[in-house]
Amino acid sequence: MRTILFLIRKEFIQIFRNKFISRAIFGVPIIQMLILVPAVTFEIKNLKICLVDKDMSAESRALISKLEGSPFFRIPYMTFSGSEAENLLYSNKCNLVLEIPAGFSRSITSGRPAGIMASINAINAVAAQLSWAYLNGITADFNKELLLNKTGMQGQVNIQRIQVTNRYWYNEMLNYKYYMMPGVLVILVTAIGFLLAGLNLVKEKESGTIEQINVTPVRKYQFITAKMLPFLIIGLIDLALGLSIGKLAFDIPFEGSLLLLFLCAAIFLVAVLGLGLFVSTFSRSQQQFMFVAFFIMIIFILMSGIFTPYESMPLWAQYFNKINPVAYLIRINRMVMLKGSDMSDIRTELLSLIAIAFFFTLFAVRKYRKTA
Repeated sequence: MRTILFLIRKEFIQIFRNKFISRAIFGVPIIQMLILVPAVTFEIKNLKICLVDKDMSAESRALISKLEGSPFFRIPYMTFSGSEAENLLYSNKCNLVLEIPAGFSRSITSGRPAGIMASINAINAVAAQLSWAYLNGITADFNKELLLNKTGMQGQVNIQRIQVTNRYWYNEMLNYKYYMMPGVLVILVTAIGFLLAGLNLVKEKESGTIEQINVTPVRKYQFITAKMLPFLIIGLIDLALGLSIGKLAFDIPFEGSLLLLFLCAAIFLVAVLGLGLFVSTFSRSQQQFMFVAFFIMIIFILMSGIFTPYESMPLWAQYFNKINPVAYLIRINRMVMLKGSDMSDIRTELLSLIAIAFFFTLFAVRKYRKTA
């Protein structure tokens, strides 16, 4: 134990001797939280519409007014030419072309179905689907108003035979900051643990100082433990810093146990530190380590469920996520922070993290070779 403490002291001295790393350890969390949490969102606003109104009636103007009153749409372009509208869509100057045909008002007043044509730029599939959903919602409200104006109060009573009252649990205002904050915290802890710990070991290889450790009677598990613990402590400090920024800057709710969250984060850090040190054992340079680490981090983060729901992924991706520690901690963070989940609710994720941490650390210890 005394040997490990001496090695840990040596690691802290080595870490904070580098002024850039010592500043980055505490500067990166602040910048990352202040930029990513408010910026990363799936909410689509200010979608630009090119309007082709060939009817020019009171009904078409009423529909246009509803679109203009929506927070999701803007109408910067109006034309009577379909080809001009298509050119605007092609040149990416608008997101959607809405064509109201001649006879739109006549069809409505005569009781026949009236159609409109929406051409949506679907290069961004998510934005296209949301645009279509927003447009459908506005046209549904417009249809309802037309029907109520035509049938009167008696028609309104007949329409509302079933009244649905909805309530959003755990994030009532559908605030994307609440959804993204737990995931951004995981990315922050992953970067600190995975990258810095691995780079620290590879840097010692390049400078030759690791050879001085290799010729001593220090055992492999002592060496790996001493490499992991300083960055585990730093990662937990950064997590506390990120939570503080989230509360002070964005008023992120925290419903669960702070101790449980830090326990899960500590186990997660052991997993990513073990993986980082495992990769660094066969990396001969910092450039080589960064290439492999970037490849692994991108896969882990993009498949973790931070942007897309875990359940909507293909089956093979869901199987892959069984060895993805980032996916487990994101689910744990969201459940503990937003739902107030306790140990029994996250038992499966916690046991999986423990297993991953054990195997990744075991790989790092077994792969490391003491060579003089």
